[in-house]
Amino acid sequence: MNLIFKIAKAELRNLFYSPIAWFLTIAFMVECAISYTMLINSNASRQEMGGMSLNWMSQLTFDVFTSEYGLFVGIMQNLYLYIPLLTMGLISREINGGTISLLYSSPVKVREIVLGKYLAMLVYSFILLFVIGIFMVSGIFHITSADYGMLLAAALGFYLLLAAYSAIGLFMSSLTSYQIVAAVSTFVMIGVLSYIGTLWQSIDFIRDITYFLSLSGRTSHMLGGLITTNDVIYFILIVFVFLGLTMYKLQSGRETKAWYVNAGRYLAIVITALIIGYVASRPSLIGYWDTTANQDNTLTPNAQKIVKEFGNDKLEVTAYTNFLDNYYSFGLPERRNEYLSRWEIYLRFKPDIDFHYVNYYDVPMALKYDFFASYKGKTLNEIAEQRVKGAGLSMDMFKTPQQIQKEIDLKPELNRFVMKLTYKGRSTFLRVFDDPIVWPMEAEVSAAFKRLLQAEIPKIAFVTGEGERKTDKKGDREYKAVTSAKTFRFALINQGFDIDTLSLGTQEIPDNIKALVIADPQNELSAAATEKIKAYIARGGNLLIAGEPGRQQMLNPLLKTLGVQLMDGMLAQESEDYSPTLVLSHLTKAGIGLNKLLDKPSIDTLPVSMNGVAGLTYRDTIGFHAQSLLITQAGLAKNTRRRNPDLDLVNKKEEVVTSQAGGVAMMAPEGGAVSVATGVRKAGVKKPSTATAGNKDVFTTVLALTRKINGKEQRIIVSGDADLFSNSESQRNVPQVINFNFSTALFSWLDYGQYPVDTSRPDSKDNRVTVSTDHVAFLKVVYIYVIPGLILIFAAIFLIRRKRK
Repeated sequence: MNLIFKIAKAELRNLFYSPIAWFLTIAFMVECAISYTMLINSNASRQEMGGMSLNWMSQLTFDVFTSEYGLFVGIMQNLYLYIPLLTMGLISREINGGTISLLYSSPVKVREIVLGKYLAMLVYSFILLFVIGIFMVSGIFHITSADYGMLLAAALGFYLLLAAYSAIGLFMSSLTSYQIVAAVSTFVMIGVLSYIGTLWQSIDFIRDITYFLSLSGRTSHMLGGLITTNDVIYFILIVFVFLGLTMYKLQSGRETKAWYVNAGRYLAIVITALIIGYVASRPSLIGYWDTTANQDNTLTPNAQKIVKEFGNDKLEVTAYTNFLDNYYSFGLPERRNEYLSRWEIYLRFKPDIDFHYVNYYDVPMALKYDFFASYKGKTLNEIAEQRVKGAGLSMDMFKTPQQIQKEIDLKPELNRFVMKLTYKGRSTFLRVFDDPIVWPMEAEVSAAFKRLLQAEIPKIAFVTGEGERKTDKKGDREYKAVTSAKTFRFALINQGFDIDTLSLGTQEIPDNIKALVIADPQNELSAAATEKIKAYIARGGNLLIAGEPGRQQMLNPLLKTLGVQLMDGMLAQESEDYSPTLVLSHLTKAGIGLNKLLDKPSIDTLPVSMNGVAGLTYRDTIGFHAQSLLITQAGLAKNTRRRNPDLDLVNKKEEVVTSQAGGVAMMAPEGGAVSVATGVRKAGVKKPSTATAGNKDVFTTVLALTRKINGKEQRIIVSGDADLFSNSESQRNVPQVINFNFSTALFSWLDYGQYPVDTSRPDSKDNRVTVSTDHVAFLKVVYIYVIPGLILIFAAIFLIRRKRK
């Protein structure tokens, strides 16, 4: 061991007696300084500008250090430029100078030579880690509540990568007496190991081997704050392989062996590493350590609980890939490892998930253009053959439409890429979506899992028969997007709900529904239908009623039993950009409290767009407690027609009082109740000065009613706008609208928060910087010029004194 330390000390002395080590250290320092100060300055500048951009400042530790444009990623992409210049002379210098013969003839063992020189590189790597550590410490001071765990995990990944590069460079240096050739060979080997993960990906066995050998992306987990045993073992095995190859290469210079003996030694090292790596990468043997403050790389507690309910029973996931669909690449063999990586967060808690893959071609039914118009005169088979040939694939990989239809009918899934989950003979589909994220997130996956587990799925029944909004149509006024659109992430069916329709003319309201929806009937409800609804309300059923201006009379007779009325006329809001009928309503504290989806700084300050809305008034008749969920901003919205005195529930002797909740209340007529418009928790929105019903400047547009009945809390939503949930709102390009967040929150509230599954995480605390742009300008001088300058002066003095000696 003493010899190893002596060799390492001698190698470090040689390293720092030359300018190269000092030059690379200074260059590394400057590169880190430029990257860090630029990233910190961009956040300081955004913070000083203020405004809505402050709401989007979050996870600054990730943003500054480990994101795609962060400090670690930028530096690690250039590490291959540093290490070969340091390792190129480790052994080639000995060979070129003839001193290798002295080493061979000395009582020093080959492994001591190799380990000593490698130890020297580990020490220099630690110096580079110390340099980047300067900026990690700075980040801790410059970012509020910086995520220490993420920084330490990233530092570990950085050091392991340096260790791997050093081992590769050491081996390449042992192959030649020319240092430049050793450096170039190291570049090439690092490139090969980075690129090998993309080779022969269509062959299952080869794909697993090349994926394990691939150096590319091996630190991505650690940069994100997740340390896994298979990643750590990978770097250890890379070091083991290249140090072992180096030892055998030097040993062959001491002894004469047949070529096949030497080849067998090299092969034994590689095979041993592959076997260990394969075993260590089995999902059931992988250990995980999520070092982030919010456990961002781990399933949320609710999702974990659902996954654990599967126990040891088999869960199968079959990916059906239509080659003619836009998302066909997800299921191709060359993307298999990427596909499995998306499931890794679930494999951590259920490592025995069984994956299957089926590729086929059929008419893509979800495309937004005429598919056959681009291939005029060609049949479906001819189109498939043309595309398959262009992609360099084989038609044998894909089942024909006839073959796939015998196996499974995917037309209800629009012949898109879809995953079929199977458990104990039950199955459900997990979809991808037409949004920037595309892949299902924890909420959608958890909802699909709960269906497999036969959890009680909440059913929302939509009343039909009188021209109400439809859940299966694509028209602007209909509700398909928010209810049953399979390609839309926030559709209720993708969040765990079942959708049904109910004709009150011929059907009774079942007891097993979670909520009943009456959305903008075009005709008056029949007496029989009204009685059924009243009976449903009387037994404590949850309800959502959405009306429209101009058709108040269709719902007001029913709403009167609840003490609610749609005000006569329509609200209007002046705007330079949009129609006056477009009213932007804001969340009250009660509205924000509906669901965690809304209780976020980046969400709760945003308006909800309502295109054509009637104001709401309320009085207590059967014991409901009312809360305004959405209100107009004071003074902006006006009612375009006076209210009908017959519909006005407010006594002329009303008196305004302040509620204990901090909102503003209106004293109702004798025997009535108080209508509360709670304050608005947002910057730039005035707190209402009077009650909604009694204040001409503020109007309630969505109202929540609650009461205790039959041992539970009955919940009813009344909206003055039925278009709030319509398909047209999903296409509206109004800035800063949160309609689907709000509509999802409403149905979640009606379901007592069971669905969507709560997979929310606490807001990150590292959302502000503690430095100004002026301070960053000072830091630039210190980090880019002063510290590198001092290192340069010290290095010059050190090298000059050494030369004189």
